[in-house]
Amino acid sequence: MISIGRLTQGDRLPSVRQLASDLGLANNTVVRAYRELETAGLVKSRRGSGTQVIAPAATTDRTAKLAEHASGYAAAARQLHATDEETLAAIRHALACRDTP
Repeated sequence: MISIGRLTQGDRLPSVRQLASDLGLANNTVVRAYRELETAGLVKSRRGSGTQVIAPAATTDRTAKLAEHASGYAAAARQLHATDEETLAAIRHALACRDTP
């Protein structure tokens, strides 16, 4: 949700207990996920204050735009009944063509 811009800087994540309960997971699983988000520089956790999104807005905006375009491309590929392999090959080809003068 951070990468597609649905959660932005300053948004609070649910408590570990709440999210674990909502998703039917063990608390330790959520703790690990939050730790990985913190290591990636996307959130900051403080005891007693919870966990907040700290992702830079520019990164979030770029990622959100990429996700939006990718979603549109994926929908078009599905309408053409293209396989995942064909869809990815087309993207790789387009990227390679953009890199050549």
